[in-house]
Amino acid sequence: MQKRLLKWYEKYGRHALPWRKTTNIYHIYLSEIMLQQTQVNRVRDEYYPQFLAKFPTLKALAEAKEEEVIAAWSGLGYYSRARNLHKTAKLCQDALPKSYEELLKLPGIGSYTASAICAFGYHQNIVVLDTNIKRVIKRYCALLNPNEKTLNQAAEKILNDKEPRAHNLALMDLGSMLCTPKNPQCSLCPLASECQGKEEPELYTQTKKTAYEAMDLFFGVYIKDEKIALVKTEGSMYKGMLALPEVDPLEENYITSFKHAYTKYRLTVKLYRIDEAPKEPQWIAFDEIESAPLSSLVKKALAKLV
Repeated sequence: MQKRLLKWYEKYGRHALPWRKTTNIYHIYLSEIMLQQTQVNRVRDEYYPQFLAKFPTLKALAEAKEEEVIAAWSGLGYYSRARNLHKTAKLCQDALPKSYEELLKLPGIGSYTASAICAFGYHQNIVVLDTNIKRVIKRYCALLNPNEKTLNQAAEKILNDKEPRAHNLALMDLGSMLCTPKNPQCSLCPLASECQGKEEPELYTQTKKTAYEAMDLFFGVYIKDEKIALVKTEGSMYKGMLALPEVDPLEENYITSFKHAYTKYRLTVKLYRIDEAPKEPQWIAFDEIESAPLSSLVKKALAKLV
């Protein structure tokens, strides 16, 4: 099974991904943090190279201001990831620890990220369980609603101790490319002959449907000398970032609206003209938008005004 899996990976695996072509632990760590909530193509083509161009080393990241890090992360969302990345860089300016247990002590590094760094960066014999690998293991071993411990034990039984890095990456790519949540391509799978769940593959990927909450947001727009007035946010999620001021809706001042999705929320965002700048405004020129610390929602709103 291990030989067939690696043979398939050698031929079809995503070897060209830049974080798979490097031995730099910081680069591997950065990619894992970015990939947690972002599509592979966007990380590969946009955020990963741009971030490394600004902060090529852990030391460079540690010496940067938090505002600079947040601005470089702008558009990726889940900004606590950027703040934890910055905190970890300050704690480990020279190198990340090699121990799974020590990695878990660092800000923003959980079980998956710690195991990924150990397996992909340090080539340690350790199981990696991301969403794709979990799905492969569930089907291969016919595990219905297993807990994390059961999944880990099943993955350890088939772990290739001689080539743990390639083994984990192969399972990850298999889940992404063939063993997909819907309509898996079992006829092309190198593990099909002994897969215990291939007769009813979707039985092992059933999840509860997310209940989405509709919400309306109202923001004010004040523009002067080709600059827009923004305000600093105070909430923990977007702390230190810039946003449009919230206002009470006045239909005679209505400009436009748009839809925006965020986690469990389905937002309708409405923009209104205001006659006075908000308190303690932060003035941003429209040609500075891309480099400013703005959420994707605010960028989308400003794009409606250009």
